Amino acid sequence: MAARAKRGKTRDAPSSAGPGKERKRLDQRRRSCFFCREKVVEIDYKNIVQLRRFISERGKIRGRGNTGTCRKHQSQVAASIKRAREMALLPYVGDSQEPRTPRSRNTE
Repeated sequence: MAARAKRGKTRDAPSSAGPGKERKRLDQRRRSCFFCREKVVEIDYKNIVQLRRFISERGKIRGRGNTGTCRKHQSQVAASIKRAREMALLPYVGDSQEPRTPRSRNTE
């Protein structure tokens, strides 16, 4: 017990989730799934315009919390994006915001 207290891991520590986080979650409404609303049965990997909504600027697949899709359709979206990347319809990596310039090392 003394070793646990020494490392700062006690059970009496206050939780990091304050009262503000709980209220914020109650005020926001949960987004409904786009595919459930539109009654889409299966997500097509060739529909790039639709799939680009679920990819970040850096090329990462956005999560359910950001997109509002249900679990079933999110897994279909991820599989479709991966399939479209494999067919070279979507990029694996997004464009960088600023072009990287190589640093020149002056020996003067």
